[in-house]
Amino acid sequence: MSGTSRRRRATAPESLPAQQAWLADVATAAAADAGGVPVRLLGDYLPMLADAAVSGRRPKRAELDAVARLGRQAAEQGISAGRVVQLYLSSARRLWQDLPTVARSRDSEVVRAAAAAVLHVIDDAVATLAEGYAVARRDLVRREEALRRELIDDLLRGDSDLGSLVERAEPFGLDLARVHQVALAAPSRRLPDTDTAISALEAVIFDRLGDRDVLVATKEGLLVVLAPAEAAAAGRTAPAGQDNDLGRLMHGELNRLRHGRPWRVAVGRPHPGLYGIARSYEEAREALTMAGRLHTDKMIITAHDLLVYRVLLRDQPAIVDLVSGVLTPLTHARGGAKPLLDTLDAYFTTGGVATESAKRLHVSVRTVTYRLARIKTLTGYDATDPAHRFTLQAAVLGAKVLNWPAEPLPSTA
Repeated sequence: MSGTSRRRRATAPESLPAQQAWLADVATAAAADAGGVPVRLLGDYLPMLADAAVSGRRPKRAELDAVARLGRQAAEQGISAGRVVQLYLSSARRLWQDLPTVARSRDSEVVRAAAAAVLHVIDDAVATLAEGYAVARRDLVRREEALRRELIDDLLRGDSDLGSLVERAEPFGLDLARVHQVALAAPSRRLPDTDTAISALEAVIFDRLGDRDVLVATKEGLLVVLAPAEAAAAGRTAPAGQDNDLGRLMHGELNRLRHGRPWRVAVGRPHPGLYGIARSYEEAREALTMAGRLHTDKMIITAHDLLVYRVLLRDQPAIVDLVSGVLTPLTHARGGAKPLLDTLDAYFTTGGVATESAKRLHVSVRTVTYRLARIKTLTGYDATDPAHRFTLQAAVLGAKVLNWPAEPLPSTA
């Protein structure tokens, strides 16, 4: 008698109802092993295994395509890949342990042939299952990323329908009635891998704040973080410590990345409700822009740090008049206005200490005192006189905001 005939006779299945009941028991036990994964995700996998043990038949393409569809269904249902694979492996292990006749056969050729056939099916099925799962996950990620971008755009714009936004925000765990703040991170150059940066930020922020009411995305070349804030912080004038906490958290994590350093992070103030998100975003964006104009060396900026500049900009014609009336005479100095403006800025920053100003400017103390005297001669304002200091300092701040004299003053017409 041939080996094939002997194997078929030795492994002939029992009656169809009995086999179906046995496979159902195997599937139920395997589903329990995998933590309650739905049995229907096995499809016809167990009959394929049993058939392979009996006849040595390899699965057909259509059968493997069905397994791939089951992998996609598992991904769409949010079941982890590990649990789905565990379901398939546990099913195979239990089926082999309980396989009628084969397990009791004393013919080593029968056992080896059946085991090889079953392993082939397991290999093909699990690989196809994983491939289907991965394809579905990529599609889900792409869809989620598109939805995330649309949501973040509408939230930051602040003019979308509230009811629609609440419904769209729910899958992302956002409660728009809470107090939120927005932080922006700008790389020093174009970031080649935004996914890596987003993943890094999500990991550290989710660990610190939880995965609800947090959204990380990209917008116009910037990384955007929408995070919850303490309700008591909304509307307060100086909760800068809280803002700095988020800023330091982001800056520390982003600087671990290979690309994008040095990062600059700007954090808006916390505000309640949907329109508070848009307001916090505008503050953070304005802080980034202002930090660039002021050429500050601070890498973590908060909206609180720049309140005085926002006040100045609210009445631009007035600040233009102030800069024009007080500082334009400095353009007549040899070397132009910039060295004298830098001297005033350093002098006010150091609290009116000439020696510290000289260190900051890398010049001699005599140069500083000479420049202050020259400023007094040209403008009529004495930086050492408390009565004149406020006017000069406000004008210097206004010049920095307007990027003067590098750019001409805006027209006040």
